Amino acid sequence: MEGIMSKLRNLDAYPKINEDFYSRTLSGGVITLASSIIMLLLFFSELRLYLQSVTETKLVVDTSRGETLRINFDVTFPALPCSILSLDAMDISGEQHLDVKHDIIKKRLDSHGNVIETRQEGIGAPKIEKPLQRHGGRLEHNETYCGSCFGAEASDDDCCNSCEDVREAYRKKGWALSNPDLIDQCKREGFLQRIKDEDGEGCNVYGFLEVNKVAGNFHFAPGKSFQQSGVHVHDLLAFQKDSFNLSHHINRLSYGEYFPGVVNPLDNVHWIQETPSGMYQYFIKVVPTVYTDVNGHAIQSNQFSVTEHFRTGDVGRLQSLPGVFFFYDLSPIKVTFTEEHVSFLHFLTNVCAIVGGIFTVSGILDSFIYHGQRAIKKKMELGKFN
Repeated sequence: MEGIMSKLRNLDAYPKINEDFYSRTLSGGVITLASSIIMLLLFFSELRLYLQSVTETKLVVDTSRGETLRINFDVTFPALPCSILSLDAMDISGEQHLDVKHDIIKKRLDSHGNVIETRQEGIGAPKIEKPLQRHGGRLEHNETYCGSCFGAEASDDDCCNSCEDVREAYRKKGWALSNPDLIDQCKREGFLQRIKDEDGEGCNVYGFLEVNKVAGNFHFAPGKSFQQSGVHVHDLLAFQKDSFNLSHHINRLSYGEYFPGVVNPLDNVHWIQETPSGMYQYFIKVVPTVYTDVNGHAIQSNQFSVTEHFRTGDVGRLQSLPGVFFFYDLSPIKVTFTEEHVSFLHFLTNVCAIVGGIFTVSGILDSFIYHGQRAIKKKMELGKFN
């Protein structure tokens, strides 16, 4: 047993020196204090990095199929009334969502930006609880009425009991509603009068769209949209206006869920229209993004970049439909962000490197100062004897 202990004693890489041979100096005390402070600062800095998570970024090919893309928006038009504003969405697969009403909320704004009314049922005229009879009164429970669609009926059983029903029937036929006062329902509901009453108002429209995950566009424009000879147009004749002020403020625009660190470049963007009419276009490149937090929870979202373009034109030309258009395309590359903690072994290695490194450097510095002082002292003593 004593032989084993003796062998272990011989393996000691840190032989001890008798305290009688120690020589403590003032410079050594200063260096020890300074190195201890630096060591503590570096230790706490390393501890803070260990407790925080780090984000690893990777680029991979996006192979996802059959998914949908959620578009969240909040846009304010200071000089465009809610009654004439419509929202359409379409993509390259041929799917169209015209005059979108679901998941949309609109707020009528006065000239000072104050909210007048909030409409949750969507784009167009407010909902009528009871349809009109031919004599102008409202239908009661036991009465029935089937209003004419003025030639736009798809079948003999179709009824248009409100102005909005007639406009929708015209849209499906690809017809424009040139004079609403000639439509019995629109005249009784005061369609044109309501538009005149809201003249000078603004509109704040917000909500979200669920579209196919392919390239496409959505746009805000005056008038009800319809297809005419395969071309997407808007019925502007009904509003009897020569120009529309499309000045707008994008409060928020995002593709997908929020995740930490995301920057949406169109948030709080303003644009003031200086010409009578035109088309304002945003060309957006959407980059699919997956963010995984330290708990393993993955958020499927998107980032995007954007360029802007304004094209002037006359009202009525199909090439220059007045509106605010958002054209988006998807990148084939997906970005993945993964949050993770530094391993404890890595933290321990860094702490040992800090302690050992500072201890070694301070020892070298102390030795240099100590031997330097001794050399200077010897030279001074030799000078006195000479």
